[in-house]
Amino acid sequence: MLHLGVAIDQPERWNAAPYVELAQLAERGGVDFVTLDDSVARPGPDALAVLARVAPGTRRIGLVPTVTSASASASASTEPFRVQAAVATLDWVSRGRAGWRSDVFPDEGEGGAEIRDVGGGRLLGGAGPQGRPVRVVDATEATARPVAARCADVALIRTAQLGRAAAVRRQLRDLAGRFGRDPDGLRVLVSLLVDLGGGECAAAPGHGGGGPRPTVRGPLYRGGPVDLAELIAAWHAQEAADGFHLIPVEPHRDLERLVNGTVALLQHRGLFRTFYPGGTLREHLGLTRPANRYQTLA
Repeated sequence: MLHLGVAIDQPERWNAAPYVELAQLAERGGVDFVTLDDSVARPGPDALAVLARVAPGTRRIGLVPTVTSASASASASTEPFRVQAAVATLDWVSRGRAGWRSDVFPDEGEGGAEIRDVGGGRLLGGAGPQGRPVRVVDATEATARPVAARCADVALIRTAQLGRAAAVRRQLRDLAGRFGRDPDGLRVLVSLLVDLGGGECAAAPGHGGGGPRPTVRGPLYRGGPVDLAELIAAWHAQEAADGFHLIPVEPHRDLERLVNGTVALLQHRGLFRTFYPGGTLREHLGLTRPANRYQTLA
C-alpha cells in the first residue's frame, strides 16, 4: 500500500489553530502523517509543542515534529533527554500517533531500549503506546544511509529522478538486511515540494511524466493534482518509493488540492486508503509494534 506524509509548515504562523486546521484537512484524506519543521523563522512554540496542541484536535493522523541536536544547543527545552520525554509525551497524548525526525539517533534494540545522543554519548530510555514513536531520518546524503538503515522506521530521500530514488531505496533495504533487520520494516518515502497553483492544468515542462525538477529548495513538482497522482502512482509501481512526503509550496491552497484532487484519485484507483484501519502511526505505516527486549529477557 502506498504511504503519504505531508508538511504543514507555516513560517509566519505561531499559534496552534492554523496547524490544527491543516492537520484536520490531511486527516480527512487519510494521510499517514504530517510533519512540522522546527524553524527559527517561525516565532512562538517549537514543533513539538505545536503538535502537542494539534493532537487533541485530531484523531488518527500521525504527528511528526523535527527535533535536531542544533536546536538542543539553542534551547534547554530541547536538550536530548528532555526531547525524548517530550516525544514520549506526544505519543501518549496522541494515543500512539507520534514520530520524530531527528539527528539524535536510537541505539540498537527495540521498544523500551535505549536511545543514544550521537554527540553526547548518553542513553535515553522509555517507550510509548505504540512501542516507541516512529523514527524518521533524512537519508538523502550517502553518509546518513547506514544510520537510516539501522535505526529508522521511515527514510526520506530528496530526488527529482525516478532511477535515483529506486537505487537509493534498494541500497537502504540492502543495508537494513545487513544490519539484521527485515527490509520490509523500513519505509522509504520520496520528499517533494509541490506547487499546485495551476489547478487542473497539465504539469509544467519537466515536471510531469518525466519527474520533478531540481531546484535550490529541493526537487519540485509544479502542475495539477491529476498529473501529480499519475507521477506518484508510476514511481510507486516501479518500486522507486514506498510513498511520498509532500511539501506544499502554499500550505492551504496546495494541501486542499492534494487532498481533494491527488489523494482522491489515488483512492479511486485503489492505491491509497479511504479510512484508517488502525489507531497508531505504526499501524498506518504497516509497521509491527517493536518488542521490548527487556521484557523478552525477563
